[in-house]
Amino acid sequence: MTTRSILDLLTEREQAVRTHAEYLRVQLEQLTGQVNELEAELADLATTRKVLLALETRETERTGPANLPDNPVYQHILTALADTDRPVRAKDLCRALDTGFEPKHIEGMRSKLKRLVSLGLITETEPGLFALHRQ
Repeated sequence: MTTRSILDLLTEREQAVRTHAEYLRVQLEQLTGQVNELEAELADLATTRKVLLALETRETERTGPANLPDNPVYQHILTALADTDRPVRAKDLCRALDTGFEPKHIEGMRSKLKRLVSLGLITETEPGLFALHRQ
């Protein structure tokens, strides 16, 4: 091979690499633009989530927990649980709310507590022990 043909090959390869590099730069710019758009949308979604959670918290503070059964006893139970710093038994709540200590009253209280657990308003920390969700 002559020096001329080697230089021609080098020139062709150099042009091919330069063309491919420019093609990749264009792709990189497009991808960077797409990533920036997606990051902006993620920021908007995060802001929207934050605003909705704040509105929901304010509404809950104003109106009380959602899905709370109509019976005012449930609000009394939640208030009694809020006044204690430890999980309590149904019997202890019957005593605190002065509802009676007979087994039917204790079972009724336990049923109400289980309903509040199913609604996600309180938690059963251990079998038979109930408390508000602490944050």
